[in-house]
Amino acid sequence: MTKGKWVIAAAAALALGVLTLPAFMTGGSGGDGTEAAMKTGQSCKAEGPANLDLTLKDMNDAEYKLSSLKGKVVLVNFWASWCAPCLVEIPEFIKVREQYADKGFEILGISTDDTPEQLRAFASQHKTNYPLVQVTAEAEDAYGPVFGLPTSILVARDGSVCKRHFGPLSKEQLEKELKSLL
Repeated sequence: MTKGKWVIAAAAALALGVLTLPAFMTGGSGGDGTEAAMKTGQSCKAEGPANLDLTLKDMNDAEYKLSSLKGKVVLVNFWASWCAPCLVEIPEFIKVREQYADKGFEILGISTDDTPEQLRAFASQHKTNYPLVQVTAEAEDAYGPVFGLPTSILVARDGSVCKRHFGPLSKEQLEKELKSLL
């Protein structure tokens, strides 16, 4: 193949990657698959099971077992205290959790860089109403890839991973997705 054809082939591959990236990053092809999933008895168009057999350290440096979340709809949120978009979505998460906790909804904030002391100070300052834990390699492997922050994974009651969000998640978007799962 001549050099010119290689350049064209590389450009075509790059264009294909750029065009498919939005679908990959939102976990689908444009639709959320909820209607089709409900017809088959699933709670969502699942990409597979979530790993709820992990134990992480919380802001008090105590063990937090993700197995305690089984049977709930869970938003697993990878975040950092230096991440501006993370700081925008956290107050919205607090409101959503207040509204839907009694219906079986929980949020798990997985900090990618804070120490227990920093997490306690953050939780106090921002009045978080959901557990904050420290990241581990196992958590990243289980819920990754984490390309950037914030990254959120929505898990159904049956433990299936329903949706991935890369970037900030609005209150409206989260509530829309929760309605089919609660």
